[in-house]
Amino acid sequence: MIARRRAFGAGDVARENGLRVGIDLMSVDAVEESIRVHAGRYLRRVYTSRELRDCATSGGAPDARRLAARFAAKEAALKVLRAGDEAVPWQTVGVLTDRFGRPSIELTGAAAELARRRGVEALDVSLTHEGPFAAAVVVARVRGEL
Repeated sequence: MIARRRAFGAGDVARENGLRVGIDLMSVDAVEESIRVHAGRYLRRVYTSRELRDCATSGGAPDARRLAARFAAKEAALKVLRAGDEAVPWQTVGVLTDRFGRPSIELTGAAAELARRRGVEALDVSLTHEGPFAAAVVVARVRGEL
């Protein structure tokens, strides 16, 4: 008798391991335009004070490429949290970097509460920027999602 093995697709692997993946792509030009038009109002509404410090150029001006990557990470994180129509302030999803420059996601307030309700146990993030675009991928380990 020949045993048949079921072939797994990418979604099956994610379900078997309790994983969710979110990805987002952001235009650096769009971030530059938002900074130009809305200046501090945009920066304070979207980014944490630590993100603004981490993304400042040597002259203190915001680096739009790095901010675009963080915006993409926020969007990707909201996708794995399955925020839908829930109001989650941008600043409750923060991107931190350690002393080696490795990024991580920090959830506070409404985002942390949503993660708790959705069974999200851990998040990992990868950021990149090239030319006019920045991207982020967020992977979440989720309790009980099989």
